[in-house]
Parts: sequence; C-alpha cells; structure tokens
Amino acid sequence: MKKPEVNQYLKDCIADAYLVLLKEKPAGKITVDEIASRAGVGRVTVFRAFTSKEEIVTYKFIRMWEQYAELNDIRVRDRFDLSNAVPFFEYNYSIKHILSIVYAAGMQEALHESFYRIMVPGDRDDVFAEYRERFYAHGLYGLLDGWILHDFRETPAEMAQMIRGIVGGEGNG
Repeated sequence: MKKPEVNQYLKDCIADAYLVLLKEKPAGKITVDEIASRAGVGRVTVFRAFTSKEEIVTYKFIRMWEQYAELNDIRVRDRFDLSNAVPFFEYNYSIKHILSIVYAAGMQEALHESFYRIMVPGDRDDVFAEYRERFYAHGLYGLLDGWILHDFRETPAEMAQMIRGIVGGEGNG
C-alpha cells in the first residue's frame, strides 16, 4: 500500500473504533489508549492522525460522505446543489444510527464541522462563492440538525422538498 492509503486505512480504523466505543460509554470516559487498542494501532498513531476526539468524528463524517457520493455517482459533492437534495437526505437517513450515537455523545459540532470542511474550501478567490457555500453549509446543517432532533419524522423526499421550498421560495411559510 502507498503511504496515503495506509494513513487513510489507519484513520478509518481509529474512527470506526471510536464510534463503537461511543456506543458503549460517554465520550469523556473514552481514553486514547482504548481507542488505539480497539483500532489495533499504537497510541502514537492516534495522536499523529487526529488532534481531538471531535476531529475523529468529523473525519468519519467526511469519509462516509465521500464514499457514499462515489458509490452513488454524485457528481457535485462539495457544495449545495438542488439536484443532490434527495441523495443528501437519503445519505443522512442511511447513517441515522451513527448520527444518533454522535448526538447522544453531544458531539454535534463535529457534524457541523464536516459540512464546513466539505463545502467551504479555504483557497477560493471568489468571495461570492465563499459566502454562498458558507450560507448553504450552515443552512443544510441547521435543516439536518432539526431533522435529527425530530427523530427523522419526515422522509428524505419530504426534506428535499422542504429545502427546495426554502431556497426556491416555494415553501409554506
């Protein structure tokens, strides 16, 4: 394996191990040694790969989205696009068990951070595009946050229709 692939594989192992541990106990009670042991890596590897437990979760959300987008041939995956509204909510519905674990651990900010990292690249010269992506990153997170807190009451299609109404002005309100 090439070095980046190894690093990504080890990061995936660490992230998966941490999510399993989050199901078992509160985030504050999980040690780096436990994460390393569960992941089958050394303690130093965890510290090299991540600076915090929140970063582990953020990484996992980004990786899962990248994998889902690749598997489902989602072409526009780094910014908001109405054509991706249904797949976006279907994806989140498919990982609702992980979202529930993260929310129960009080680590919602990691989800928000993943939106920001995916949608707002730091090397953009187009100020309008930067503001637009920030708007959508925060807005989509807000919609998803509400949907999670409402225990996924609406279907992914209903959520996609809601965002179309909000963005396109076709909503009820």
